[in-house]
Amino acid sequence: MAEVEREAMEYDVVIVGAGPAGLSAAIRLKQLDADLDVVVLEKGSEVGAHILSGAVLDPSGLDRLMPDWKDKGAPINVPVKEDNFYILGESGEVRIPNFVMPPLMNNHGNYIVSMGNVCRWMAEQAEELGVEIFPGMACSELVWRDDGSLKGVVAGVFGLEPDGSIGEGTEPGMELHGKYVFLSEGVRGSLSKEVIAKYDLAANCDVPKFGLGMKEIWEVDPDKHNEGEVTHTMGWPLGFGNGGGSFVYHLDNNQVYVGYIVDLNYRNPYLYPYMEFQRFKHHPKIAELLKGGKRVAYGARAVTKGGVQSIPQVAFPGGALLGCSAGLVNLPRIKGNHNAMHSGIEAAEAAHEAIKAGRAGDTLDAYDTALRAGPVGKDLRIVRNVAPLNGKLGPLGGLAIGGFDMWFQTIFRFSLLGTLKHGKNDAQATEPADKHKPIDYPKPDGKLSFDRLTNVSFSMTNHEENQPCHLQLKDDKVPVEVNLAKYAGPSARYCPAGVYEFVEKDGKPEFVINFQNCVHCKTCDIKDPSENINWVTPQGGDGPNYPNM
Repeated sequence: MAEVEREAMEYDVVIVGAGPAGLSAAIRLKQLDADLDVVVLEKGSEVGAHILSGAVLDPSGLDRLMPDWKDKGAPINVPVKEDNFYILGESGEVRIPNFVMPPLMNNHGNYIVSMGNVCRWMAEQAEELGVEIFPGMACSELVWRDDGSLKGVVAGVFGLEPDGSIGEGTEPGMELHGKYVFLSEGVRGSLSKEVIAKYDLAANCDVPKFGLGMKEIWEVDPDKHNEGEVTHTMGWPLGFGNGGGSFVYHLDNNQVYVGYIVDLNYRNPYLYPYMEFQRFKHHPKIAELLKGGKRVAYGARAVTKGGVQSIPQVAFPGGALLGCSAGLVNLPRIKGNHNAMHSGIEAAEAAHEAIKAGRAGDTLDAYDTALRAGPVGKDLRIVRNVAPLNGKLGPLGGLAIGGFDMWFQTIFRFSLLGTLKHGKNDAQATEPADKHKPIDYPKPDGKLSFDRLTNVSFSMTNHEENQPCHLQLKDDKVPVEVNLAKYAGPSARYCPAGVYEFVEKDGKPEFVINFQNCVHCKTCDIKDPSENINWVTPQGGDGPNYPNM
């Protein structure tokens, strides 16, 4: 596609991704200068279609961006009223008293929200300020200036042949150029990966770390519903050898968000994250809540959890990384939306100052500095050792030592541990199958637990089947000859949407990619033990269509 001639549109700032980071940046830019030309490009069919988050929202970022958000009708209506943390055994639980938890873990003043709906509302606010927002416009390629700086993106390519070639019905898309380009693609964005590699932005940081978050929305019996209740658990069924845990949030209208996060640094290739989630719902405490209820939606998304030491350089010639493209989730709080908003604000302010000074295409060093020194850096610095401790000691040891470290820093403003390293990335953490035993998971009962493909239908996922597969293999021999032979084919299990499978053909195993099922979680791009899968964006509008995740 590099030789194709395209029309080009010029903007002051081009923003890729209509999540909380990208929309915050767009709004802040127009607040600072109403005459700036700002465009937001979103690959989902509508704003919010690809947004999946817990979510308990810390409103600090929104308070800073729009202090009058309540008066403007933001869909943020369920304050947290009850905050619980349990360690689960197979048939019982132990509650950790709130006073034992570090103050930063307190959810008082936070809200249970659908971030998809919050982003839809933020898009309305942005458009009222004059921001142009184009959903269904996947950004598939970067455009460079002669000096090597980022100039813009290619968006809106449709109708490529299955092999990626141009056909009679191909729409080549167009180039959108900006004085600065903000990449707010979320976790493991395809363009962000390219930029990080080109400029070696990760040279001075630790490896990134991730979890896989899976979520269902349930309508429950009104008698069991407790609007404003927030519950987190660890322990069963994952146990204490693998990191992860659950969240159960009671929002309004008798709905409950039920979710499970599995840290992707697990060693056993037989571990099946999706089935751990399904098994979790059979714990007596959770089963009682859900009994008689109805699951109405399902989705999955990778979660960044590397912390402050894993943040790459976020400014580069011509652009910036925002939100989860930079990895700004606070792991113990299970919150990143507030930091995404702060990052959007910081990037917007840096770009505004640069444009006002007549600059374009240079490195916004002021953004990198502000991100690390401001609210985001302060939020992440105090929790920086939790993920490394979980990885080294397991979740129970991580809870104990990590909790002590957070308390110590709260009181004395420094850590006795310094800043711990993560070690291996999540792909490298996977061990050969011969070091482990297969795990026998109970069959879903169709009432509390569901098979994977049935649940995927509740994500409203769709991909035009004649387009090129957006899950690219660097070497098509590796899945069978290496991953199946050495690791027992973990892609058939780590994918929460059943995209990958091994089938028998002419007496030999064959690797099949059902890309139509993909919910864009990016787990395969992260966890494949041979790092052989490259996730790139499919054509615009394809993927999940989450209603109010």
